[in-house]
Amino acid sequence: MIQVHDLWKTYYVKGTPKVVANGLNLTFPSGKSVGLFGRNGAGKSTLLRMIAGVEDPDSGSITSNGTISWPVGFAGSFHGELTGAQNTRFVARVYGIDTDELIAFVQDFAELGAHFHAPFRTYSSGMRSRLAFGLSMGIKFDTYLVDEVTSVGDASFRERSTTLLRQRIGESAAIIVSHSMPLMEKMCDAGIVMINGHAHHYDDVKEAIEVHTAAMKGEQPDWVARQG
Repeated sequence: MIQVHDLWKTYYVKGTPKVVANGLNLTFPSGKSVGLFGRNGAGKSTLLRMIAGVEDPDSGSITSNGTISWPVGFAGSFHGELTGAQNTRFVARVYGIDTDELIAFVQDFAELGAHFHAPFRTYSSGMRSRLAFGLSMGIKFDTYLVDEVTSVGDASFRERSTTLLRQRIGESAAIIVSHSMPLMEKMCDAGIVMINGHAHHYDDVKEAIEVHTAAMKGEQPDWVARQG
């Protein structure tokens, strides 16, 4: 279970404040897959990064009684001068995973070829995401954080990514961000809609999709108006 308590986060764009987390209070239950919905800039990816611990909130707290992945596809923590293999080896040691097994898994799944043994700084954005995805899927987490990872690579790679991701989610919890509503409906049990720095939990992901779709057309739900 992951609990978000009184979470605040504000960005400043050309001196203008933009609140993406306005005292959020949320619970992500164990063993459930929860979709995050909201228009671009609503704070979905920011919330994922704060849950992962790679970005700090302005105030508030996030607690968990299990292990949490970094955002799948996020490659910000890799060392540029190390190769993909060396970065994988380092991560394996940090998490106490069998090094050879993880390297074999990532090398096979990410399909980086000779680039797996080239410095990470030489990777394209797609190659970085492939490496990060392979590493995330190669380690058992209680909760996976997923941010549009299935958009990476060609059709064959996307299909394999989606299949493996669904398998992992079937074994663990997940918090997912995607613009594909059919994918969200298939993968998620529940949903959280984020609007104007506020968020509301829906037990039924289909209801969350309906509210999000209506909000994208300018129809705001009652709970937004109550927030003021």
